Amino acid sequence: MARDFRFPRSKRLTLPAEFKRVREEGKVARGELLSLGALLHLPDEQIRAGFITSRRLGGAVVRNRVRRRLRAVVRRHQNEIVKGAWIVMIARPPSARATYAALEHEWLRLAKRTSILAP
Repeated sequence: MARDFRFPRSKRLTLPAEFKRVREEGKVARGELLSLGALLHLPDEQIRAGFITSRRLGGAVVRNRVRRRLRAVVRRHQNEIVKGAWIVMIARPPSARATYAALEHEWLRLAKRTSILAP
């Protein structure tokens, strides 16, 4: 049976109130490339993720590349994340020059610190 690697819009945080809720009620882990906020144990049983790439990263091409890479990391590891977690990733300026492997390594390290990976 093939695993489902899709990451549709329904699995993303899109409303400002959702981002605010994760920031106020969740845990935050900061790294060199990313900041990861996580809010656990929500009743909807579906993981949802939001991505923030500010203009400090660079132009639109750079910001979109970073966002695509972050989505790919979450998509790749979505089956390992505890159900009902909301995740917000904020890309820091060094992430614009980072490789996919470096972003994935940093994300895994921060995910373990925020306890969003299933045991």
